[in-house]
Amino acid sequence: MAATPTHFSVSHDPSSSTSLLNLQTQAIFGPKHNLKETQLRIPASFRRKTVNLQVMASGKTPGLTQEANGVAIDRENNSDVFDDMKKRFLAFKKLKYMDNFDHYKNLADAQAPKFLVIACADSRVCPSAVLGFQPGDAFTVRNIANLVPPFESGPTETKAALEFSVNTLNVENILVIGHSRCGGIQALMKMEDEVDSRSFIQNWVVVGKKAKESTKAVASNLHFDNQCQHCEKASINHSLERLLGYPWIEEKVRQGSLSLHGGYYNFIDCTFEKWTVDYAASRGKKKEGSGIAVKDRSVWS
Repeated sequence: MAATPTHFSVSHDPSSSTSLLNLQTQAIFGPKHNLKETQLRIPASFRRKTVNLQVMASGKTPGLTQEANGVAIDRENNSDVFDDMKKRFLAFKKLKYMDNFDHYKNLADAQAPKFLVIACADSRVCPSAVLGFQPGDAFTVRNIANLVPPFESGPTETKAALEFSVNTLNVENILVIGHSRCGGIQALMKMEDEVDSRSFIQNWVVVGKKAKESTKAVASNLHFDNQCQHCEKASINHSLERLLGYPWIEEKVRQGSLSLHGGYYNFIDCTFEKWTVDYAASRGKKKEGSGIAVKDRSVWS
């Protein structure tokens, strides 16, 4: 007598996710097996496959995330992608904000940072993480390749940050920070002489064209990676020189109420190089068109 085939039905209801697991368990242990006594451990890979089956059965289009009550959910791991962020925020509130409540209360009324920091938008080089800036310490603007556009060019958010921090907040220091393996500098070094007007990246990094030209003049025989490293540092000094082209910045530097600094973070060996513009010596070089003079150079390693 032929065996009667067994028919299984899989619910499309996501809340019945255990039904498919129970079918698998019965096939292995029998229909009367007690899961609680065995403490069966279902592999994570199998659980993910089960969730995927349910998504397919529901007719929903697979994707990286979905919205559940306004919260982004990672479908593959079925977890809130903001869980870790929430934990870090609550730890900050408990361990820093509440322990320094008076400080944060004062910051709520006004800010008086001593630094304007111009850094790259690269996710690996957050200046607060690398240099330990705390809330209220530094007014920070981050852009591709930490570039300072010339005073004569049109408005940008970097120029707005310069105007506000120098003329309203009266910062005492401007620190331009470059870094190793900068994608913006690589794009600059690879760029043809003719800028592609359709490319937002090229239309921005062309600000560093002078640094590229000076690099090609002295390092054209080097490997491309070494040329980029040279340009990463050269572009910092060109940005510092460009800052002196803002009349209200040069005036404050000349008066001694504002100092300009360069910094270079090498995250390959975790070193930081710092230097300061020597304004008096730079005035002579400016007349010669040969850049700026620097002092107080040091390497932190």
